[in-house]
Amino acid sequence: MKKSEKKPEKKSEKKFNERYDIAVLGGAGSMGRITVTDLCRTSDRSITVWIVDPATERAQALKSQLAIQLKKTPWRVERLRICKPEDLQKVDVLINCAHYQLNLSVMEQALKMRAHYVDLGGLFHVTRKQLEYHRAFLEHDLVAVIGVGAAPGITNLLARMGADELDQVTEIHCRVAGVDHTRYLNAPALPVSYSIKTIMEEFSKEPAVFSKGKFQFVEPMSGDVPHRFPKPIGLRRPMYTLHSEVATLPLSFASKGVREVSFKIAFDPQFTDRVRFLRDVGLASSQPLVLGGARVIPIDVVHQVIMSQPQGTQVGKLNQHEVVRTVVKGIRGKFKQTRVLDCTTSGMPQWGIGIDIDTGSPPAVCAQLLVENRVTARGVLAPEIALEPKEFFERLKRRGMLVTAQCKQGWDFQT
Repeated sequence: MKKSEKKPEKKSEKKFNERYDIAVLGGAGSMGRITVTDLCRTSDRSITVWIVDPATERAQALKSQLAIQLKKTPWRVERLRICKPEDLQKVDVLINCAHYQLNLSVMEQALKMRAHYVDLGGLFHVTRKQLEYHRAFLEHDLVAVIGVGAAPGITNLLARMGADELDQVTEIHCRVAGVDHTRYLNAPALPVSYSIKTIMEEFSKEPAVFSKGKFQFVEPMSGDVPHRFPKPIGLRRPMYTLHSEVATLPLSFASKGVREVSFKIAFDPQFTDRVRFLRDVGLASSQPLVLGGARVIPIDVVHQVIMSQPQGTQVGKLNQHEVVRTVVKGIRGKFKQTRVLDCTTSGMPQWGIGIDIDTGSPPAVCAQLLVENRVTARGVLAPEIALEPKEFFERLKRRGMLVTAQCKQGWDFQT
């Protein structure tokens, strides 16, 4: 994860404003459709966007929806293409918005196509395996930016912002919480905005923490002590879940002396109770069961059922809010300081997108920075190493996400 490693001699390099192809694997899914929408709305004529998804009917529906929304600029949709994963040919940037367990195989596909790579994270264990591909990407003059969503992604870059202001870093703590006060008709029993399979794995696998300079694992869903977020979210009880930030931040800031790194998230209490119930009765298991002569995997059944729920109908205005927070503690000069950095969003109603934009848009921003040659590092890198926070957050601001920073003296801020 060294940003300064010398790049190999380039055989050929495109210049910005030539033609580029950006492919979004899982582009018709819950997060991928946001990434595709962002790319279509904000990219120029030089970029062709590929929706790469086996669900071609859903992909076509997304394209038709965007055609209606962007009828004043039809060229944006004309440069939108659809293909199945097995039909994907050569692209410049491959974004994986499908399940994180595909990360390694998609990275290998990117290497074969000589494409840059971006994903939404690997739930710690997969992220660590992805780092082993560093030399392969470096040798091909490519970069894989791993974990570029809200968390991981925004959390990591907030950590970088805070760490850059300190001479020494002792602790980094990532916290996420949101609220949805929007009214819905026929709301689903278990509303989800991204893969329920991933959520159930977060609830059931032991979370990693970096404590006293060592990686450790704690009880799933533990550590739910009160934490006060900005209004309108207020006091919540975020809990430990398995996440990718803990895999990279201790490595990225080892030179500054970091000894503690953690991640916690606060879901809606009712949602938490219902997912906990599914987990406790064994439906988060990946062990096959024989049912009616067929082998089924409980977590896959739950995923299929939950993700097939009809969506509720929004009544009135969107009323969602989310805060992605990173707390960085360290020393500046002779003084102990705590940096509290928040990225807040209420969604982009004009795009028809709620607070999930803070997960779906960052990979689009990263891909655009790549084709603009704004990312010079090579290899497999976490976002806090590959990307410059100021430019990244300036682009997020255009998408309704605002970063604020507080500096507090001492280390008393509760995490």
